[in-house]
Amino acid sequence: MVFPKIQHTKLSDAIMARIEAMIVDGSLGSGQRLPSERDLALQFEVSRPSLREAIQKLEARGLIERRQGGGTYVCDTLQQRVAEPLFELLAKHPESQFDLLEFRHALEGISAYYAALRGTPADLEAIEQSFSAIAEQQQGELVEHASALSAFHLRITEASHNVVLLHLVRGMQPLLTENIRQNLEVLAGKAGILQKLNAHRQQIVTAIVAGEPEQAREACYEHLAYIEHALLTLSRENSRMQRSLRRHETG
Repeated sequence: MVFPKIQHTKLSDAIMARIEAMIVDGSLGSGQRLPSERDLALQFEVSRPSLREAIQKLEARGLIERRQGGGTYVCDTLQQRVAEPLFELLAKHPESQFDLLEFRHALEGISAYYAALRGTPADLEAIEQSFSAIAEQQQGELVEHASALSAFHLRITEASHNVVLLHLVRGMQPLLTENIRQNLEVLAGKAGILQKLNAHRQQIVTAIVAGEPEQAREACYEHLAYIEHALLTLSRENSRMQRSLRRHETG
């Protein structure tokens, strides 16, 4: 019988694998700055030369980058792609707003489902705190309100413990936040709508905290369907008003 040779793993490869795992599971987010080499070496309990070699390998693979002015960061390639001209056009195009809402049905519904199934006590606390923060921003600027809502949905995605969902949502965060802001811009002036939307979010939080995945997903669907219906209704009302104004102007 021939026994295979045991391969010795270089320390730098082990360090690289650890950092890669932290990027995959979201512990190190896109664009996040890494601690200094000295601090990382202390935390990993390794020599600085081995750590430096691991950093160089990660840089060569395009996972991290050194930026001018100091600091090493996790590459945010996906966010850079979402910021490209095509995605900027999507964010501004009226019809794409409804496409994004449909996309959010799938994204937020499945995130809520798995958050209810897998969320830890720390995850649930973060979701509840994020939900409370929405009320604080509701009377403020639309940008801050949209950011608070976007952060709320991100907390739910983090609680799903699905790394593919997490990286997708983080990468699309600017586009999704802009979609929320544009929806708020249309809906915020209408009496009762924001209160209804907040009641929907409360239902989502309640279902997730209670560990009820089906109810959490349904609450998400109801929430987004209400937004879509409200936007379409307001759009039709606006079209009627525009036609009426044109008739008066030509009459």
